[in-house]
Amino acid sequence: MGDVMRAQALAVRRGTEVLFKALDFELPGGQLTWLRGSNGSGKTSLLRVVAGLARADSGDLHWNGVPLNQAEDYRAKLLYLGHANGLKDDLTALESLQFLTRIHGRSYSPAVLEAGMRRLGVAHRRKLPARMLSQGQRRRVVLTRLALETAPGFWVLDEPFDALDDAGVALVQELFHENVRRGGSVLFTSHIPIAAAGVPIQELTLQGMRKP
Repeated sequence: MGDVMRAQALAVRRGTEVLFKALDFELPGGQLTWLRGSNGSGKTSLLRVVAGLARADSGDLHWNGVPLNQAEDYRAKLLYLGHANGLKDDLTALESLQFLTRIHGRSYSPAVLEAGMRRLGVAHRRKLPARMLSQGQRRRVVLTRLALETAPGFWVLDEPFDALDDAGVALVQELFHENVRRGGSVLFTSHIPIAAAGVPIQELTLQGMRKP
């Protein structure tokens, strides 16, 4: 049996405004989950709560039946990518990727990092300062983190397809499918449809509580 994330009666506020409330869902291993909702419905806020970077105002999150803040193996399985790239402009693309992986608890040799960048099509830019990369190249460098994973993971991704061309989108979807097929799961937001390609996919929609 794979890992399972469960939420019960989650509610999140922004100031005095309720973004969502009474939210229940289950995210089992071996599945894609497309988080949908209008602007301001709380998608990014929910992703940050699930990733343990923010706290819900009420409700509970459990990982394999254990409260999230007590689940010792959760951090090892989690891979979170926010909307911002987080690259250091004065570091090379390779150095920036190495920095990102280390601060998130991973450690890879330069050869492994370069192999991942090669798959994402940016290995030829590895020695350039990050500030000299296009937005699409910067995004590919960050998304190389997905190509480095070999064990079933719990991926939480905020608009991973931003700034990518069609080939980049197809490649990232391929990485999604690989993680799902080895028993991992992916929770993501996206403004474009994703091809399921034979893997289970569900939609989780935030209706939002904001007044127009």
